[in-house]
Amino acid sequence: MCGRFAQYQSRDVYLDALGAAGSDYVHDPEPIGRYNVAPGTNVLLLSERDDKLKIDPVYWGYGPEWWDKQPLINARGETAASSRMFKPLWNHGRAVVFADGWFEWVKEEERKQPYFIYHKTHEPLFFAAIGKAPYDEPHGHEGFLIVTSASNKGMVDIHDRRPLVLKASAVREWLNGDTTPERAIEIAHNAALPESAFKWHPVSTKVNTPRHQGKELIENI
Repeated sequence: MCGRFAQYQSRDVYLDALGAAGSDYVHDPEPIGRYNVAPGTNVLLLSERDDKLKIDPVYWGYGPEWWDKQPLINARGETAASSRMFKPLWNHGRAVVFADGWFEWVKEEERKQPYFIYHKTHEPLFFAAIGKAPYDEPHGHEGFLIVTSASNKGMVDIHDRRPLVLKASAVREWLNGDTTPERAIEIAHNAALPESAFKWHPVSTKVNTPRHQGKELIENI
């Protein structure tokens, strides 16, 4: 699963990785600087409206009006497209979360040790997401969820679920409103980065507290 991640580089860095910087945006080299993004906060989310890429601050969590529990933060990629609750979001609310890595906790000697997981070459990551569109309008706690996939081949020792990280080359098609839900399933299956693309290391337990921010949270201890 993904319950905490980092989004600390500038918008320009993420958009450059997509080959999209400068197309529809005002140049913004200021680092976002969030090393400990937690659920229940507004997160910069990339989506498409009127055939243009848009970035909006959107609530991380999804709980429709009839939902009487805590908002959900993840949706399983294997079932989201057919789920009664998530199918409308999959069909009409596909989005992407910029990230530089995410955190998982492993039980070690009676305590949970946090790990930071990131691309081997420190490339920006693009988490597949779904949510309540359009994202430029407030919807209360009907925000977005991060799509997850099963962890295999070496990463399962960290956690059995992980964010579905799309290849940069697949992001525009994933976001495109003309992409059919069936094609989006194919993208999720065929254009996700494999476990072999990632590295991880243990980090400070300071990350356990969402108010803690700063580069020291992602440093190898």
